[in-house]
Amino acid sequence: QVQLVESGGGLVQAGNSLRLSCAASGRTFSTYNMGWFRQAPGKERAFVAAITWSSSITYYAESVKGRFTVSRDNAKNTVYLQMNSLKPEDTAVYYCAADKSARYPPSTTSRAYDYWGQGTQVTVSS
Repeated sequence: QVQLVESGGGLVQAGNSLRLSCAASGRTFSTYNMGWFRQAPGKERAFVAAITWSSSITYYAESVKGRFTVSRDNAKNTVYLQMNSLKPEDTAVYYCAADKSARYPPSTTSRAYDYWGQGTQVTVSS
């Protein structure tokens, strides 16, 4: 069992940056692929980014490509989402998730992920 806790959300103006962190409990974090998803009000949860356990592959949604960067530090049991050039349409609750099967390539669908954090709110004002 893995517990995930996101942090770093907040209210920012468009064009600014935020870095989200997701801290994981347990010894198996380094063997899991990790993903970031987001859910805006009235919308379904959507894929944002994913990273393999070894950081060898990263995937991004088209809407964030070139602006967001996913990374991880297995020594700290933490995955990050650096979000630059934020837009009002990035406003959502952001969730990190862990895929214990470590699919290759990493999955972009929420059903592939076994463990989820509670989410952190990101609000971007225009």
